[in-house]
Amino acid sequence: MIATVLDLVNLNKSYGVLQATADLSLSVERGQIHALIGPNGAGKTTLINQIYGSEIPDSGCVFLNGENITGLSVPKRVRKGIGRSFQISNVLTEFAVIENAIIAEQARRDESFHFFRPAFSDQDLIAGAMIVLERVGLQKRSGDLVADLAHGERRLLELALALSGTPSMLLLDEPMAGAGFEETLHMTRVIDGMRDNVGILLVEHDMDAVFRLADVITVLVEGQIIASGKPDEIRANCEVLAAYLGDEE
Repeated sequence: MIATVLDLVNLNKSYGVLQATADLSLSVERGQIHALIGPNGAGKTTLINQIYGSEIPDSGCVFLNGENITGLSVPKRVRKGIGRSFQISNVLTEFAVIENAIIAEQARRDESFHFFRPAFSDQDLIAGAMIVLERVGLQKRSGDLVADLAHGERRLLELALALSGTPSMLLLDEPMAGAGFEETLHMTRVIDGMRDNVGILLVEHDMDAVFRLADVITVLVEGQIIASGKPDEIRANCEVLAAYLGDEE
């Protein structure tokens, strides 16, 4: 039986008269890539923030592996098994690639990271950091400064940091943003290889990547789900074509 990793039940979030999330429910299963698409301002990042814990819904519940985590802080959700990459890269450019990965490993383990230097020589942390770098193909750049990486490589590093602590749920917010054609192809292969035992919620504007990767696609417009189904079903949905995909074409 396929296990549900993430379950969102009747989430509502408003900012004054703006309804960012309207009675929204969806599920993500283990081993599944569930893409969330929609025009700018549809509420996609707001929804990601509610799952991650940086924003709290006005009503409704977030369940992770069957546990209600709606009232938990971001650090507690991370320790429960949520990993996230961000819309805008948030890696530490003045540090080396391996140092970024070590800091992420240390944070996931809920250890103090006020003193970076001792951690950078901790063999256990280094081993864990190298594992996540290998998963995205950055092990050969481990000693390089992040500032010297190409844009696509920085996005890959973000994916690696999201994998620290072996999360059961990955939230990927526009991982292909700003990437070139070859970088996007490589990123697509890396994300596809992440499925393993995790669920992935993917927010992405690159429709070619979405239709290559997604098992399920949910379309969000003005905080509401207007359609959800397999890629072929979404591609043929007249309402989706009118609201979103038609504009993209």
